[in-house]
Amino acid sequence: MAMAPPSSMPSSPPRGTKRKADQIEAPRRIRALHEDVVNKIAAGEIIVAPVHALKELIENAVDAGSTSLEILVKDGGLKLLQITDNGCGINKDDMAILCERFTTSKLKAFEDLTSIGTYGFRGEALASISHIAHLTVTTKTVDSSCAWKAHYAGGKLAPAKPGQSADPKACAGRQGTQITVEDLFYNVPTRRRAFRSASEEYAKIADQVGRYAVHCKGVAFQCKKHGDAGAGIAVPATATVKDRIRIVHSSAIANELIEFELSNAQYGFKTEGLVSNVNYSGKRTALLLFINHRSVESNAIKRAVEQTYSTFLPKGGKPFVYLSLEIDPARVDVNVHPTKREVNFLNEEEIIELICDDIRTRLGKVDTSRTFMTQSLLSGGKTPSISKAATAPEESDVTATASKRPATAKAGTQRPYENNLIRTDAKSRKITAMLPQAQRASSPSRDHASDGMEYEYTDKESTICRLTTVKELRASVRANMHNELTDIFANHTFVGIVDERKRIAAMQGGVRLFLVDYGMVAAEYFYQLGLTDFGNFGTFRFNPPLSLRELLEIGVAQTKALEAEDLNFDWDEVATTVHAQLMSRREMLAEYFALEISEEGELLTLPLVMKGYMPSLGKLPNFLVRLGPHVDWTDEKGCFQSFLRELASFYVPEALPLAPVEGEAEDEGVAKRLDELHRAIQNKLFPAFKARLVATKALLKGTIEVANLKGLYRVFERC
Repeated sequence: MAMAPPSSMPSSPPRGTKRKADQIEAPRRIRALHEDVVNKIAAGEIIVAPVHALKELIENAVDAGSTSLEILVKDGGLKLLQITDNGCGINKDDMAILCERFTTSKLKAFEDLTSIGTYGFRGEALASISHIAHLTVTTKTVDSSCAWKAHYAGGKLAPAKPGQSADPKACAGRQGTQITVEDLFYNVPTRRRAFRSASEEYAKIADQVGRYAVHCKGVAFQCKKHGDAGAGIAVPATATVKDRIRIVHSSAIANELIEFELSNAQYGFKTEGLVSNVNYSGKRTALLLFINHRSVESNAIKRAVEQTYSTFLPKGGKPFVYLSLEIDPARVDVNVHPTKREVNFLNEEEIIELICDDIRTRLGKVDTSRTFMTQSLLSGGKTPSISKAATAPEESDVTATASKRPATAKAGTQRPYENNLIRTDAKSRKITAMLPQAQRASSPSRDHASDGMEYEYTDKESTICRLTTVKELRASVRANMHNELTDIFANHTFVGIVDERKRIAAMQGGVRLFLVDYGMVAAEYFYQLGLTDFGNFGTFRFNPPLSLRELLEIGVAQTKALEAEDLNFDWDEVATTVHAQLMSRREMLAEYFALEISEEGELLTLPLVMKGYMPSLGKLPNFLVRLGPHVDWTDEKGCFQSFLRELASFYVPEALPLAPVEGEAEDEGVAKRLDELHRAIQNKLFPAFKARLVATKALLKGTIEVANLKGLYRVFERC
């Protein structure tokens, strides 16, 4: 039979090339994958590396009530991974289905997931291992006269040698279970070749064993390499948590730990652990996190803890944190990750904030023994001096991160270069001190009075915000976070106000000087504060109440005076329309935003966003008027976002006129407001930015670097 020449035969286009209409093939039929393929895919998802197999085996051993675990590793676990425990063992009758998928003694119905209290629950660990390794199980229960040994392959019992029976065989053995995993990934060569070195895999195994050795009280752990005489990790059962950290990590960490304990009935959690104090500083964060006794990872908790410690540790310094978090099982979803590395739980943001606030408080209480290397650029000194902190410093007075040194540093061991000397005290000489006396925004002779406010505390309990729209707005803030700018604000030193009218201040971050539009930053900060405290605001209460309609009419008159005269707009209807809108929504305004309006149309309260800081009431009429056209009342998410933006704009410090030049009379009212503004910015706003601000990418427009000490030195070195 004659064949068509190659040029006339149809050919499929190369992969990745768009096919023409006449080249589209008929749809392929959908078929069920073979069971062996399904099992290997599942095994590849659950057992990614030897350390994941070991984690599952450790959890099974602890679930079995073991008080002693012995782990043997060869070639990073790829050649041999053996774990021996003294737990309750496995019944001989259960060994036939031991390695089948979804066989477990810890779960009966799907509803049991809502109250799971054990490590394992899905019955996939041994099944997955048996599909990608040679698995041997030797076990003995307390009522058995001997131990039983069985081999598994592909989830089923397999003979030890060809021609032999696959049934479990009697053998000598001690109470408990020994599981031996050999030739891991022998039938997945691509996965096996991906591992770079046995020592790297053993380091991961040692880290995982160390985590459980610290957490599992009353359980002895021993981990060693095959062929080594001594164990790499050996923790006795009687060791305390601090002693376990000393054995697994180091005495340098164990000697600098403070106990941590916190509980909250509202969110249904309690936590305890050990966290490093301010004398310890590592190169990377060591976070040992256990949620309901399961070792998990949480980037949200890690970032929050690092942010908390950034105020206390030197630049680049990281803490050691061991946290055991117990949450009501009904609030935790454990089945969200194939390797159970992550879990989801309710009120995550609120719980993290409570934990970090408590850690911050504890660090402040014990921060009495550090030594500081201090040097002020403006004082004219050339050599650093060492001073001992006698009392715990205020949060706003914590020294800049690059200047801190450990307490064991010796004076005069190394002289720092001048281009690394930075400002270390927020109370040091300010920019305004360099200006002529007549041009200063405030006179140093004026007394700094208190804010003059009286506060009442009520028994009202805080409410839990379960609104999806608010959670989405909070997540949007985190998604737009600029990490470097956030760190700069978290570690900055306030220098001084540059221009009150343009709302510009100077702050120092390390060896760099920045000009900041504090109006823009304050608007973003108060917006974030509004999202955090949504539904739980304090209140300013007016006595006597103010007429809402009169305030709106004043606001309309102010707005009209600023607009163009030829603007074709019916100003007479604005106050009436906005008044009707606010009156119709006054219940929602009172519940969510603490803005109370009486039935008679009187303004009773305003939301208190920051204690000790009073916004300019001169902006109140304009704020109320803008609530009409500038708030999206038709959409829930848009309403919350736009209202909080307007509230944040109301709280932004007002722009005041500059101080009079020499020869002009000074307005006492304006001078007083300038003094109050300076105190609020320096003592309230910038410390608040340092403690809680999540700097978003939009704030890059309001932050300009004007000087870099190292860059200036390079310039002058060329002169």
